[in-house]
Amino acid sequence: MTVSLPILNTERLKIRSFRYDDLVAFTAYRADPVIAQYQSWESYVFEDAKGLFEGMDYSLFGHAGMWFQLAIVDKSDMLIGDVALHFIDEQQMEVGFTIANKYQQQGIATEAMSAVIEYLFMELNKYRITATTDAENLASMALLEKLGFRKEGHYLKNVFFKGQWGDECAYAMLKQDYVIKNEV
Repeated sequence: MTVSLPILNTERLKIRSFRYDDLVAFTAYRADPVIAQYQSWESYVFEDAKGLFEGMDYSLFGHAGMWFQLAIVDKSDMLIGDVALHFIDEQQMEVGFTIANKYQQQGIATEAMSAVIEYLFMELNKYRITATTDAENLASMALLEKLGFRKEGHYLKNVFFKGQWGDECAYAMLKQDYVIKNEV
């Protein structure tokens, strides 16, 4: 099922498809060791960003099994982060997010992810959204819980990551929980 590629607007942000001219900024924050600490990559270069960009076919947005990156930009259209969307199947989504170090601790991730969650549940009528994070990434876990995600699991030494076995935590939110939380 293909759905329209969104442009989501919030008070300070726009979430949109990536453009080729975003890739320099994308490479810069992904190459930052602070950002890469809990990510799967050791280093990140422009060719990595270009490969990711060229490998995405936004015309297939919404198809089960597909991953898409959306750019988080400020009102001047400067890239400050990204959201990953995985269409697991017709009813379930997996999400991820990365915010450039310079823009962390400013509510950017909360604002962007709130808009994405609203879109997934209310526009696309998804049933369940999941997220997985490194068990040592306390900021990510706190954000997911603030957004209303429930911690469903703590997997011990389940992933070989940067030369050692690490733990991950699984989070999820159901549409019914989102609706109840937002009725108040």
